[in-house]
Amino acid sequence: MTRFSSILVANRGEIACRIIRSAKAQGYRTVAVYSDADAKAPHVQMADEAVHIGPSPVNESYLVVDNILNAAKSSRAEAIHPGYGFLSENANFARACDDAGLVFIGPSPDAIYLMGNKAEAKRRMITAEVPCVPGYEGQDQDDETLLREGANIELPLMVKASAGGGGRGMRLVDKADELANAIKLARAEAAAAFGNDELILEKAIIRPRHVEVQVFGDSHGNIVHLGERDCSIQRRHQKVVEEAPCPIMTEALRNKMGAAAVAAARSIDYCGAGTVEFLLDESDKFYFLEMNTRLQVEHPITELITNRDLVALQLQVAQGEPLGFSQNDVTLNGHAIEVRLYTEDPSQDFLPTSGPVDLWSPPSGAGIRVDSGICTGQSISPFYDPMVAKIIASGPTRNIARLRLIEALKETVLFGTRHNRDFLVSCLEKDCFTEGKATTAFIAEEFAEGEIAHQQPTFADNAVAAVLDMRLQHLDLYERSVLVAPQLRDWASASPLVSRKQYSQGEEVHDLSITPLGDSRYSVFDENNTVVIHLLSMGDSTAHIDIDETHHVVRYHLPEEGKLYLSIDGRAAQYSDMIRMDGAQDQTAGSGSVVAPMHGLLLEVHVAAGDTVEEGQTLAVLEAMKMHYEIVASAAGEVTEVLALAGNQVAADDLLIEIEVAD
Repeated sequence: MTRFSSILVANRGEIACRIIRSAKAQGYRTVAVYSDADAKAPHVQMADEAVHIGPSPVNESYLVVDNILNAAKSSRAEAIHPGYGFLSENANFARACDDAGLVFIGPSPDAIYLMGNKAEAKRRMITAEVPCVPGYEGQDQDDETLLREGANIELPLMVKASAGGGGRGMRLVDKADELANAIKLARAEAAAAFGNDELILEKAIIRPRHVEVQVFGDSHGNIVHLGERDCSIQRRHQKVVEEAPCPIMTEALRNKMGAAAVAAARSIDYCGAGTVEFLLDESDKFYFLEMNTRLQVEHPITELITNRDLVALQLQVAQGEPLGFSQNDVTLNGHAIEVRLYTEDPSQDFLPTSGPVDLWSPPSGAGIRVDSGICTGQSISPFYDPMVAKIIASGPTRNIARLRLIEALKETVLFGTRHNRDFLVSCLEKDCFTEGKATTAFIAEEFAEGEIAHQQPTFADNAVAAVLDMRLQHLDLYERSVLVAPQLRDWASASPLVSRKQYSQGEEVHDLSITPLGDSRYSVFDENNTVVIHLLSMGDSTAHIDIDETHHVVRYHLPEEGKLYLSIDGRAAQYSDMIRMDGAQDQTAGSGSVVAPMHGLLLEVHVAAGDTVEEGQTLAVLEAMKMHYEIVASAAGEVTEVLALAGNQVAADDLLIEIEVAD
């Protein structure tokens, strides 16, 4: 057996925190690594020791093998846990760990290499008689061959990076004339993300479920599966909502899929935690999609229904110990659902966002688990994946787990950077999800154009913000006053005091008046509405209020003068008092000004001054958070100026191109 007592976690964020938590509970000494951007991150604070590994970009820190190995050497770590992403499915890294005398907590380098290459993996699965999707997985990779082979596959088809994962290097092709551009974009994205531009082509299975099976093997030849997870709700081929077990699973189908997953793992002598992913069509036929040779993001839902710590099992197997249980010992109890909290804007095609974490307050309660990697005062960096937390609920039934998760999300507070919390609640409340009918087409089918938008605050929300804003302003003034009795607050000897707050929400301006009624009651009104707010109590970030005699718990935060964050009943909004901000004007550029939608690396610029462009034409390509984004013209016209250069980093809202819009 291979024994170790110290573990370096070669990752960051919530998964690093989760691994460190389990490892410390097992008695291991833990070592974290961090880049410049993560110097004050929670995983750094949790570990027994932390080692700096380089600048913020991943190619200069978390993806540099020598930096990780040097950190292990300097910290005297004996084993390395890669987490997921980064180097977790890099066979060369696993081999380098072996060569350095370090235990790699994962499968063998050969298994990682084989299953990490979609083409090789598919060829092996065909040999192992695991059902596979029809397509092309050949070694001839020139564009002409791919175009020719693609023409032989029934549309729609998928172009996939052979070494890919997480939706990167993947394009759906609906029309034959889209294939060439899809191949170009997928190649570029695959090369940037994985250092390998090999592609495969597959027939797209329409409206399937994405169902994966958790497998576990040890070095003694034991391989079991721990049931399945349904991960059908996705955007950009990245999972958003996951649940276990699959809501339509039968025992017979589970046995077939489980047997196929175990056969896939056994065909490569698999050891450790792995996931075999399948597409399940409407007739209950399933097809091998890929195998992830690592711990999955969604592993907590399997832990909750099997009552097994998968990280602890990884450490056990890595020590050379047997699993200690057989397939007959695996039972599934209750139901668990997980959602991924991303810093992104669902109303802008889920565009990633970055910025400050002014307040992070996760939920708690019966059946609630939160795996996060952020803290108040931190910043969301543009250099990494936008997933910042996982909110998980479990219960004896699927509906209890669903209802618990909805309430937990409404209690979740993340102020400072736009995120997808409201969208997640909407997903869980859709009849399609409630009835267990969601497929990979869920978002496209369930959300009409314009429906995926930031939930607008109600008049009552605005009134609460106005009262809290005014009260905070008065408290600040009162603390700076001399010899003013608290009883005189909100009092005047003449007519009733009337304060005014003016907030902008999009293109709409809310002009509110507030009149104290005594006993911490306030009448708030505009030309069309009136509401009475009773401020019962007010702490540092939580207030208890009555709105027209109905009780509410409100979370708020004042990041700076004139700005207020508010979360009430699952709705969140940011307020800027236009009066106190001295009438600051909206600086949003017109339709002729093309700005960077986020921080990132500008890979390509396709236009020059004097060019004529059409609406929807690609102007530039931006790489951010491991994805490539095409920046398109919002209107037809003539390019008058190009202010950005390919190869340069740009910040969100940087002006890139000016267009004189055609009449």
